[in-house]
Amino acid sequence: MWVFTKYGFYSVVCARQGDGGHGRPVDVSRVMVRARVREHLDALKARFPDLVGDCDIQEFAGSDYACRIFVHKSTWNTVISLLADDIDYDNFKSEVARHQGAAGAAYEHALHDVWAVMNQLQRTRQ
Repeated sequence: MWVFTKYGFYSVVCARQGDGGHGRPVDVSRVMVRARVREHLDALKARFPDLVGDCDIQEFAGSDYACRIFVHKSTWNTVISLLADDIDYDNFKSEVARHQGAAGAAYEHALHDVWAVMNQLQRTRQ
């Protein structure tokens, strides 16, 4: 699952059992919340300190997603619900620009690129 929020971008998948190493079966009760930018996970932890604030951010240089936290799926379900409750704007990209300011300019720009790619997909289907 990809999740784009005003706090950042996350790729969420089931974690692997044990230490999460390759080749291990997935643990459907636990998810790995991955980010390409550490500050996105920092922002998630700051927004939901009671839910994910104690999660250690693990960094894996050279991996597809450099930063990760591991949480119980039930906790993630709560976070997702609360993220939906945070929607109080009528334009997502503008809210990201307002919320993140200059520090989030690269993220905002990337969102415009994603928008353009998905708009092209829509046009090819019409």
